[in-house]
Amino acid sequence: MFSDKDIAHFSKLETPFYYYDLNLLKSTLNACKKAADVHQFHVHYAMKANFNSKVLAKIEAAGFGADCVSGGEVNKAIEVGFKNEKVVFAGVGKSDKEINDALDKDIFCFNVESVQELSVINELAEKKHKIAKVAIRINPNVDAHTHANITTGLDENKFGVNSWDMQACADVLKVSANLEFIGIHFHIGSQITNLDVYKNLCVRVNEFAAWFEDHGFKVTVLNVGGGLGIDYHNPNQQIPNFDAYFKIFADFLTIKPYQEVHFELGRALVGQCSSLISRVLYVKNGKKKNFLILDVGMTELMRPALYQAYHKIENISQPQTPNAERSTKYDVVGPICESTDCFGKEVELSETFRNDLIAIRSTGAYGEVMASNYNLRETLRYAYSEE
Repeated sequence: MFSDKDIAHFSKLETPFYYYDLNLLKSTLNACKKAADVHQFHVHYAMKANFNSKVLAKIEAAGFGADCVSGGEVNKAIEVGFKNEKVVFAGVGKSDKEINDALDKDIFCFNVESVQELSVINELAEKKHKIAKVAIRINPNVDAHTHANITTGLDENKFGVNSWDMQACADVLKVSANLEFIGIHFHIGSQITNLDVYKNLCVRVNEFAAWFEDHGFKVTVLNVGGGLGIDYHNPNQQIPNFDAYFKIFADFLTIKPYQEVHFELGRALVGQCSSLISRVLYVKNGKKKNFLILDVGMTELMRPALYQAYHKIENISQPQTPNAERSTKYDVVGPICESTDCFGKEVELSETFRNDLIAIRSTGAYGEVMASNYNLRETLRYAYSEE
């Protein structure tokens, strides 16, 4: 919800801009940390969700590690203050340069996604006279029941090592003097709202951990990934139920005294702390369709065009009330020269006028980070609130 003070402030700013509620971010981080600490779980923040420097500073200060999927993210994490020993590096296509840079930074662990990658990291580490800690990312073939474009844990996905390649991984590990195997890693998808999915993941984690220990490897890290979703339809119910989420793993994982459980949460931590604020440029009323044309486009928020993702859209200049006499359904679109530049169809709003302020909610995850300057759009703008 936005206060009258917020709206008055927004009206003075040039739009569009990402608005970050840093107080909400801090409350979300504290809730997650408190719930994880009950079980002595370790949480790494998934950098790909949002790498805004002020957001990252809050996450690092709250005591989280960093989960990175590129050399650039590794560099950014360390630049903003994440400790090297709290940085993990995943990614299905790590380049030699990225691996070498991460070796130089003595990061905590490489999450390895193929048999070939094990050999490459061993070879590069040998040249630097270093020992690289590695965890094997295993594809558990667990259906996350989420959008096809953000499912990562099935046999047909490009991510991770399939179960039939585990013996080959074990063989390489046994002859690789510059690798230290520390554990196993999983990630089954994103925007998961059915917690029962994680029960199925726990079963597979237990099976694969037992397999490695039966083959002579000590598994000290069980990295179960992340993927916990948020409620895009009700953005004011802002903090996910971290207690219920972590309890699933506490109840269903087989955790030995020497094992740590690691998580990689992104969207659940930052998704609700931001809204994208825009102005209405034009209202086009037709016989069959009414269009609101905003000054923000898919260049600032790609998710609806890429995933057909839902974001709640609100006219904060003319708030809709339950007893509103005049409301209209609009297709809410941007100015980009693409038909996919649409944020929502048949969105019911109070009657809307040129220069009204529009808030597109729940944009803290995969919003700013996926922006582009297609159509030579201007660079992103920001506003922050913090007590």
